[in-house]
Amino acid sequence: MVRSRTNIQYNKKDGYLKLGNAKEERTFLNIAQSKRFMQTIAVASKCHKFVKENLHTTIRGLYYQLKFSIGDDVDENVFNEQSESNPLIEDLEVALEVKREDLNLNANRKGVLAGNMKIIDTFGNEKIEIDCSRQGRSGWAIPSDVDNDIKFVDIKAKYVLVVEKDALWQRLNEDLFWKKENMILITPQGQAARGTRRLIRKLADAGLPIYVFTDSDAWGWYIYWTIKTGSINLAYIGTSVATPEARFIGVTMSDLDRYDFLNKLTINASDVDLKRAQEMLGYEWIKQHKEWREELERMIKSRKKLEQDALQGPRLTFVDDYIREKIKKKEFLP
Repeated sequence: MVRSRTNIQYNKKDGYLKLGNAKEERTFLNIAQSKRFMQTIAVASKCHKFVKENLHTTIRGLYYQLKFSIGDDVDENVFNEQSESNPLIEDLEVALEVKREDLNLNANRKGVLAGNMKIIDTFGNEKIEIDCSRQGRSGWAIPSDVDNDIKFVDIKAKYVLVVEKDALWQRLNEDLFWKKENMILITPQGQAARGTRRLIRKLADAGLPIYVFTDSDAWGWYIYWTIKTGSINLAYIGTSVATPEARFIGVTMSDLDRYDFLNKLTINASDVDLKRAQEMLGYEWIKQHKEWREELERMIKSRKKLEQDALQGPRLTFVDDYIREKIKKKEFLP
């Protein structure tokens, strides 16, 4: 299947991005494609070896495994840059209908969790039970693979709150907000990695409502939409990493009308911010919602944005009250 913007479709019925039906063929006998064909086979061969040996590495480790000269008489490397090997891993995911984690390839860990649930992690032939309510100030580091040899049990929380920034996660964790509200607190630490998105999907499958809390700007809002509908880059595994049920609690531009103090804490939006907001207005899956058109248009017109950290302005614990009120009154954006 062709992995390009032109072959991305929005599944309006189910609410996620997916690949279209366009296909391409790559053959060794085509001179223009022969090197890429050889590189694809080299990546597949290494992954087969990793699975057979039950060993794991990162996508960076795979690159170094294959960054060698083809032969003594050929002054040519299999790969010169990791940017060459990464897309081929994705090609294999599409062609084989598997995730890279199933090929024993991992990425850097990114994301932290705390809450009322336990994890059974089978690692090194040993089963380890992790209590996410007893991880102290650091929380549980979310791995890139949350499917293989790992189970989530004793999930006793009422909902999941995804907080864009690690700093706000630490603030809420210090307050034991997750314990007081009986919820699961996650930070993707910025844009959510696929492991974190996959975990959110699994928690939604377990019946937990998903609420997302980000900055009030195009970048924070797109973090939400990546969690909700999946991303253009990962449309080929859309059903695995998208959570259409997710709802956005803030921060919103309309919060300026609700909380007067925020009007003194806005930040000037840059031209890049405004351009990104304008691009989002063109996305079919966003512009269909009147509420989101209004948010984006208000940001563009005012040339202002808000950080979620601004909710600490009156007092550090105000952010706790903000989240409680939004959830209690069901003041969500779709």
